[in-house]
Amino acid sequence: MAEDTYFADRDGLERRESGDTISSRKVEGTAVYGRDQERLGTIESFMVNKLSGQVEYAVLQFGGVFGIGSDYYPIPWNQLRYSAELGGYVVDLNSAVLEKAPRYNEATEPSFDAEYGREIDHYYGGYQPI
Repeated sequence: MAEDTYFADRDGLERRESGDTISSRKVEGTAVYGRDQERLGTIESFMVNKLSGQVEYAVLQFGGVFGIGSDYYPIPWNQLRYSAELGGYVVDLNSAVLEKAPRYNEATEPSFDAEYGREIDHYYGGYQPI
C-alpha cells in the first residue's frame, strides 16, 4: 500500500494525497518533455471518460507566448510516463511529430466525440517512434 504524503495546495492549505493518486490541480500545468528531454509544453487539462471514470487524454498546451496563440494537442494518457527526475511527463515523440498531430485552438475546440477520439488514437497509434 502506498504511503500518504502531504502537500500545500495553491491556497496554502495542507492536503493529503496517496502515493498512487494525484490531484488534477497538480497535473494541470505540469511540464511535458519529449524522449530527448526537450520541453514540449504543459498539460492544460485532461479528458475523463464519463462512463469509466478513466483519464483518456492529456491536453498539451504547445506554442504561443504566455498562452496566447497556443494550440492544444490531446495525447492519449497512456502515452505519458511520469519522470521524477524531470518533474514532469515524458512522451515518446518530439516537436516535429507533435506539430503534425490533431490539435485545436481556443476558437475551434472540438466536441471530443467518438470520431475525434478515433482520429487522435489513429494518429498516435500510427506515428513512427523517434
